[in-house]
Amino acid sequence: MFNPPEHEVHVEPATADDLDDLLSLMREFYAGERLPFDEAILRRALAELWREPLHGAVWLARISGQAVGYGVLCCGFSLEYRGRDAFVDELFVRPDQRNAGIGGQILDAMEATCRESGIEALHLEVDHDNPDGRRLYVRRGFVDHERHLMTKWLAP
Repeated sequence: MFNPPEHEVHVEPATADDLDDLLSLMREFYAGERLPFDEAILRRALAELWREPLHGAVWLARISGQAVGYGVLCCGFSLEYRGRDAFVDELFVRPDQRNAGIGGQILDAMEATCRESGIEALHLEVDHDNPDGRRLYVRRGFVDHERHLMTKWLAP
């Protein structure tokens, strides 16, 4: 069901000035995804992302000045995907603001940045137990490659 927001949504690139709002949203996202939230590590990672734009970008969605969602895009390089590629690393909209097109607007901003940068492939991952997210991504043109995302942590 589509739930239009009462006020206009503004999606803008996030900067260090938005850090507190961003961390608040990230805290919610990480809790819902059962991910460890370490503010010091996230502050350092965001600072590095902002320092080197080739790594990616962050967007913040606001309604009437209130932060309601965010997205993080990280860039890499892949021969399979013709050079620079990008990954939707995080996409979150507060539960009371979902189904209003906010996530789609954040994805639009990411896709526009990718196109402007010559990036031809945009990837993401979605949990198996997130059918709403999967429907959004399929509607937006993402395709399941029938592959498993696997990770090996390289501890220092």
